[in-house]
Amino acid sequence: MTTEAKKCTPKCEFFRCGQKSLQFRSGTPYCKLAEDVCEGYKCRYAICIRNRLLPDGTCSLTIKRSQRQAEIPPEDEDILKKIKVKGKLQKRLGKEIF
Repeated sequence: MTTEAKKCTPKCEFFRCGQKSLQFRSGTPYCKLAEDVCEGYKCRYAICIRNRLLPDGTCSLTIKRSQRQAEIPPEDEDILKKIKVKGKLQKRLGKEIF
């Protein structure tokens, strides 16, 4: 995965034409429907078979995800300490019975 997001291109292995009119002529993507060079993500018939084509033409396979830690605010920690549970949940958490 790269750090920079890339636009979807017809040379991608997951790119497909909805009209099945994409053809490669000497390495250049060619649209038989428009009889011109394929526009790639700008075409209304552009499809990603992995469903990763975003509306602005960016391939979401190239976007690097950022992971965040879910932090509990300090006031919520006090509430969690006051909660008491019963049964199986008590055994799992090690909390007192209500």
